[in-house]
Amino acid sequence: MRGPAAPKDPVDKRPCLYVVLDKTISGTKEKDGVNRDYVYLEGRLIDQVRFTSGDIDEEILNMLPRMETFRKLVHSVGVSVKAEDPEDREKTLEFQFQCYGKTDKYTTGTIMEMTCPCTGEEMVLPVDAYPVNEDDDNFGSFNFIFPEENKNVTLTIKFYLNDGYEVPEIQVDPPVQFDSDDYKKMIANSLVSTGNNYRLKKVIERAKKGEPVTIAYIGGSITQGAGGKPINTMCYAYHSYEAFCNLFSPCGGDNVSYVKAGVGGTSSEFGMVRYDRDVKKDGEIKPDLVVIEYAVNDEGDETEGVSFESLVLKVLQAENKPAVLLNFAVFMSDWNLQKRLQPIGERYELPMVSVKDAVTPQFEKSNIITKRQFFYDIYHPTNDGHRIMGDCIAHLFEAVDKEEMAAEDISLDKEPVYGIQFKDIVRFDRKDAEQFAEITPHGYEAVDTEIQYVERDMDLTASPEFPDNWMNDGTTENAEFSMKITCKNLVAVIKDSGSSEFGTADIYVDEKIVKSINPLDNGWAHCNAQVLIDEKESGSHEVVFRMKSGDEGKKFTILGFGVTK
Repeated sequence: MRGPAAPKDPVDKRPCLYVVLDKTISGTKEKDGVNRDYVYLEGRLIDQVRFTSGDIDEEILNMLPRMETFRKLVHSVGVSVKAEDPEDREKTLEFQFQCYGKTDKYTTGTIMEMTCPCTGEEMVLPVDAYPVNEDDDNFGSFNFIFPEENKNVTLTIKFYLNDGYEVPEIQVDPPVQFDSDDYKKMIANSLVSTGNNYRLKKVIERAKKGEPVTIAYIGGSITQGAGGKPINTMCYAYHSYEAFCNLFSPCGGDNVSYVKAGVGGTSSEFGMVRYDRDVKKDGEIKPDLVVIEYAVNDEGDETEGVSFESLVLKVLQAENKPAVLLNFAVFMSDWNLQKRLQPIGERYELPMVSVKDAVTPQFEKSNIITKRQFFYDIYHPTNDGHRIMGDCIAHLFEAVDKEEMAAEDISLDKEPVYGIQFKDIVRFDRKDAEQFAEITPHGYEAVDTEIQYVERDMDLTASPEFPDNWMNDGTTENAEFSMKITCKNLVAVIKDSGSSEFGTADIYVDEKIVKSINPLDNGWAHCNAQVLIDEKESGSHEVVFRMKSGDEGKKFTILGFGVTK
């Protein structure tokens, strides 16, 4: 094949920052029927670029998050997507780079967009093609609209820099050698303890006999499967479930049931409230093994360990005596709360796995897997990262299988590490509230449908958390939600939001303000659990939600409650 007689001069290559490098994304059908995926940037963009591109000058990094300085730094945005299935490479997807607005977060900022072929060809979007918008604030997300559901593509995004800015070129990482001895040693480092193996050995024995066994997973977004593409089969939960089936089921896993109950952006404070419904399906399911993962979510737990320990005891005290396995995930910053949570596992002699202990030491030394390969973003694992998490749990399964069974079961009659006063907490919402309290929902008669949705179990379609809620839609003068209840403990589950239509509510217990909650503090629609009452003895209380002065015409949603009598 002959080339052109007079080829064009090459175009000078601009220096670039890699924001995303060879990451897998996949379209998931949302409520409106459109298949989407996202890479979230708000509060994450600097760290995302730092960890993808390496050692970058802080002055350059600090220009990235806001449109005003971004325009000075960035010439254009390069995007390349390559479909995993060769038959899909003739298709296209829609790319959007969304800047949040000052007036209204989701509607008044600039959205830069273009169509990208799925061949791997890079498309370049010039920043100056979009006029200056005085309402632009900070960057929120990369958005992707897919022609079909559940179609994987490999994504790379670069920021090409304007003249006068220089950054070093990144080094491409070699593939992970999953079958190497070094990899196996890394996985072995994840084993914190097999604990008292009595309960887990019982589960394994039953599985080997072909008896019905249920494995359940509860945690945050990592347990939900965030970063795994597709989220249902590439998450660590499914990987470890599949390993359990391969190791112990004589019938290909037909006797082993699977429950996945991860909810993004939520802590064990919310987990203990929703456990009975999301994991046990209101009594329909009695899990035999429950894997709990909150080591990277519980920084926001106001009880500082009490909620986690209460959840552990809530599971352990069940009549069928399930096994509990603690799973300590890790962020890209090498941070987790293992030091807080591990003493709980030690107190109750639980098997424990630490992904942090496995991967963090080798990031700077052997590089069996690099941070770019392990992390999808600064919080969540890639498909490779999820596989490693699953392999860590599978290694514990194998280790326990080789051990002799403990002589007797664990004892739950122990002094708590932090506290267990929420262990008997029961969830209620609008649907069954009359069984628990006397409620007057003046102005809170509406139902909020714009709430958090999550993919459960093997589902690719997300379903709502707390759809039976109470919403103040801002139309009732002097709206006030009041509740008379007898209890020791009360936890309210509030909807956080990114919409400026929502405002702050003051919460009174027995005429004293105990909390002022602003749904905008966290900036996105998800569930936020807050302790309102924590007493040693049960008593009668009146709980009132009132909009703060100045926010009377704004919205506020109470998703539900958790109560101990």
